[in-house]
Amino acid sequence: MTSLSADDSYLDHYGFSHDPFAARVPGFKFFPAQRKPVLGQLHHLARYSQLLLVVTGPEGSGKTLVRQALVASSNKQAVMSVVITPQGTADSSAVLQQIGQALNIQHADFDGVMAQIVQLALTGQEVYLLVDDAEQLTGAAVETLLRLAAGSPEARPHVFLFGEDSLVSRLEALVEGEERFHVIALQPYEEDETREYLAQRLEGAGAGLETLSEEQIARIHEQSGGWPGAINLVAREELIEAIKHSKTRKATKGWPFPLPMRHLLAVLAVLCIIAVAFLLRGGEDEPEVQTNTPLALGNAPRSAPESAAGPVTPPESPSKIEFETPAAAANTDSARTAAVEPAEDVSEENSASITHQDGAAPSPAVTQKEAPAPVAQPAPEPVVPETHAPKTPEVVRPAAQPAPGAPAASAHSAWYAEQGGNRYLVQILGTRTEKNAQALVAQRGSDYRYFVKEHEGKPLYVVTFGNFANRAAALAAIKTLPAALQSGKPWARSFASVQKEMRK
Repeated sequence: MTSLSADDSYLDHYGFSHDPFAARVPGFKFFPAQRKPVLGQLHHLARYSQLLLVVTGPEGSGKTLVRQALVASSNKQAVMSVVITPQGTADSSAVLQQIGQALNIQHADFDGVMAQIVQLALTGQEVYLLVDDAEQLTGAAVETLLRLAAGSPEARPHVFLFGEDSLVSRLEALVEGEERFHVIALQPYEEDETREYLAQRLEGAGAGLETLSEEQIARIHEQSGGWPGAINLVAREELIEAIKHSKTRKATKGWPFPLPMRHLLAVLAVLCIIAVAFLLRGGEDEPEVQTNTPLALGNAPRSAPESAAGPVTPPESPSKIEFETPAAAANTDSARTAAVEPAEDVSEENSASITHQDGAAPSPAVTQKEAPAPVAQPAPEPVVPETHAPKTPEVVRPAAQPAPGAPAASAHSAWYAEQGGNRYLVQILGTRTEKNAQALVAQRGSDYRYFVKEHEGKPLYVVTFGNFANRAAALAAIKTLPAALQSGKPWARSFASVQKEMRK
């Protein structure tokens, strides 16, 4: 299993080309702003100081990356870099042997190494001795490196030790108070640097920072302490844990009540009893209307049967419009999303209508029983259907409105697909509501666009800014954004990652 391999389901679930949080990813380089002064200080001390230089930090703090950057930024024509990596505990002879092999020395003892360093100095070449995992050196090996760092009047090598904090106490015991070494302690990443580190790791694997939620990013930074090695471990655990939760949700999706069978049967029995009682109650209401109708007709004059029947049936029609239609509309998904505000307005009108009817008479049935004689008066009855009839389209119309903005998303999608995959943009924000993305794009101008992708089973509308030749240009553009947008922590990403998300 190579350093880039991982469980197939883990890679397939997120669409990674490799494990983004593997310990060693070839070609990955992340050097935050806080580490650049450390690199400059090492170069300065190597040039003007005769002290052995020590870079300390816990395991996974990025010491090896600093060492690699030091070698890469050195003048290759003027500096010969010798990297020593102890394999387990390394004593003095093992260290001298590795140095001798790098300098082509047959007799790799202290004097032979110093003689070769003097010869190289005469030709204008300096020697950098860089030791990784220096805490694995024995006391004799550390003392030999201190002697080499002191050098001779003719020349001296520049010795750099990269190790954990325990190395410092051992050096202090050897020098006995003399000033023979200088310590530089690495600092953990800030939360913004952790975010940028995660984004670069994920982009290298063909994904983006949106793979992680804001809660996950905050949790990764807190649990890792900002150290890159721990960030890799915690981030990978978060992604695997998210897969487990996703599988659990899918397994329980068809069984929303994880109850024992006998309890479930008891619940179903109660629901059946309630349903039967509701149906019986509904059946008892109908005979009440039917028995009232003949009484009203019997008390009314024979010469006006139409006016007697009029007040019985019209109140039922507006009653159904007032109460049944909004309830039915509220049970649909479209009414919940597209008609929230109109539904509130209609409910206020309905409550006003109910108040008016309550003030006039408690209910149509009670009116017929208490005052059958005024049934023959036709004047006030036609007013009821005329007042409530226009309210039916007010309830139904908002639910029938189509979702806005779909053509705009398609137009932007075509633009994203036309761009080169190696170019970069700035991701501003993601929102579940398309009209929010449309409003931001319309407010900010033509450099702002948005695309739609699927995130956690739902559409997510992602607003972006600009089109840049490389990642450095995109990062520089972030600093020019308005303060309101910068507060949302925008970040640079490639068009290739956007196009991949859109294809999904």
